[in-house]
Amino acid sequence: MSGNLYEASVMRIAAVREETPDTRTLRLEFADEAARAAFSRAYRVGMFGLYGVPGAGECALCIASPPTRDRYVECTFRRTGRVTAALADREAEQRITLRGPYGNAFPIDDWRGRDVLLVAGGMGLAPLRSVLWNLLDRRAEFGAITLVCGARTAADLLYKDGLAEWAKRGDVKVTTTVDPGGETAAWRGKVGLVPAVVEETVPPNQKGVAAVCGPLGMIKFAMPVLVRLGFAARDVYTTLENRMKCGVGQCGRCNIGGVYVCRDGPVFTLEQLRKMPAGDL
Repeated sequence: MSGNLYEASVMRIAAVREETPDTRTLRLEFADEAARAAFSRAYRVGMFGLYGVPGAGECALCIASPPTRDRYVECTFRRTGRVTAALADREAEQRITLRGPYGNAFPIDDWRGRDVLLVAGGMGLAPLRSVLWNLLDRRAEFGAITLVCGARTAADLLYKDGLAEWAKRGDVKVTTTVDPGGETAAWRGKVGLVPAVVEETVPPNQKGVAAVCGPLGMIKFAMPVLVRLGFAARDVYTTLENRMKCGVGQCGRCNIGGVYVCRDGPVFTLEQLRKMPAGDL
């Protein structure tokens, strides 16, 4: 990277994939090879980018692809505002911009030799997808890998093709669930809230690590479950990227007490969360 916080790379939309009726994934390729190489050197799983459409602005989103696949960058987003609406209107071969990568990362090098549990709810599967692919691309370095993910309804579940692919592998356990009432006649997964399904299906593990991402309410209810299962607070991670706005520590809208999510995160441990003002979370 050049060191210029505000320098953006031009990205070509190589492919568009519709994930749900209101969510899509863009696969982006760098227009400049030097920019791609610099991004690849800096990127670690869990970091985020600022994706922009000229005339519409920028928004902070996770990087949904792993650093082990450095020829492209993927972002997954729901159409919720002006910038995401502009991103949703873009099609293959058009251009957008990308700044980053910013923030800290999941310390997966420290997880080598340990079991890893990933717990995702709704859009929280996007950042954990990059973690999972990173682990699988380095599969021999880790112990058992488990993914528990859920959504409000079967239609809202992200990465359906990816979930089917992961489920067919023999080296990762995948459990999917939908909220009560969100199932269909063809649904073959669990029915229940994500924290309850974790408690039901995940065995105690005092030597493992866990990463949780999803709506704040889900995270709050999942954390005590993980503690009861034996995970140490220092070994439970989450990402609070959905709190971010400007992404570069200027607007102050992501602060939790004296912590700025974009500047000090977005990845935090449960041990760190316990030190933050509960009312600000």
